[in-house]
Order: sequence, then structure tokens, then C-alpha cells
Amino acid sequence: MHIYLASGNRHKQEEFAAILKDHQVSLPADAGIEFNPDETGKTFLENALLKAQALYESVKCPVIADDSGLCIDALGGKPGIYSARYGMENGIQLEAAERNQLVLQQMKGITNRSCRFVCCIVIMLDANRFFTVQETCEGVIAEEPHGEHGFGYDPIVYLPELGKTVAELTAEEKNRLSHRGKAGRLAVHCLSEISKTESTF
Repeated sequence: MHIYLASGNRHKQEEFAAILKDHQVSLPADAGIEFNPDETGKTFLENALLKAQALYESVKCPVIADDSGLCIDALGGKPGIYSARYGMENGIQLEAAERNQLVLQQMKGITNRSCRFVCCIVIMLDANRFFTVQETCEGVIAEEPHGEHGFGYDPIVYLPELGKTVAELTAEEKNRLSHRGKAGRLAVHCLSEISKTESTF
């Protein structure tokens, strides 16, 4: 199936392409579509659905959208749905390394460092048919960044069972353990079941 990913992030496209390896995953930019919808939802599900609906209106074919972020218990679930915009002032978005430093500063001296990445995926087949899955990757906030892989908050989320941050995982490990990998596999199962009954895709 050819499916459009509701994102402009090439890193995210690479992750989804690895997870949805039996499907062709394109970005809106690949079709010359400028895609930057307002994420006005109050939950990961609401934002994922908003993005899926916005892209479907442009391409009129199956789309997949996700909304994901880091939720830290000691910060009341922040940055949450605002993960990409965390610390933004006057419309200027921080670089990933700056956001990581902001979180580490806010967590200084806090012993409860439990956190989780959350990913909600929406598969939209048409304007009236969609499926959703949501998964997590549990971890703790590290004392300092480690690792060169991944993106976003990966360098500061430590996985105690592996003794590594997410940014220290191989691509294969990340796809197996990450919130996006777990949700993606459920999405693959969903797409597989759909493909068995939908001859048009």
C-alpha cells in the first residue's frame, strides 16, 4: 500500500518506513504539498486525528499520522503534547539539544525521574474510516545526555533494563522497543488485516 505520513520530518519517515517495510511511505513534500497543520488538540489522539484528517483532505488516499511526546511524572506529564514546542518563546522553537537541557535543568535534584514516550497512531483510509493505536516506552530521565542516534529527547531518556539511553540504541533495538515501534507494529497488523479485505489498496 502507498500511504502518506502526516509529517515533514525525514527522521520520522525513516522510522515509519522501517516499521511499515511492506508499504511505501511518502511525505506530503514528496507530492509537493506544504503540510503544517495547527495542532490544537489536548491529547495525543486528538492531534494525530487532526493531522490525519488534514492530510487526507489534500491527498484523498490512505494516510498515517502520529502524535508523540515525552511525559515526565515529576513535571505533571510535561512536556507531553507540547514536546516539540517545549520552551518556545515568541514563536521561536528551541533546538532539540536546548529542549533537553531545559528538561535536565527542571529535573535537577528530583529523585522521581520516571517518564515515558507516548505515541498515538491514526490510520485513515477515507474521511469516515480510521483506526487508532497508542503505545509507550517507559524509562527514566538521565542525569545528562548520552548517545548520538535518534532525535529529540532520545539522549536523555534512559532505559534501565538495557543500561542505555534511547539515543544509544541501534536502529533495530529502537524499532523493537520504542513507543513508535510498538504502536507501528500494531498499525502493521491493522493494515495487514485491511489489505486482506480491501482489494482497492
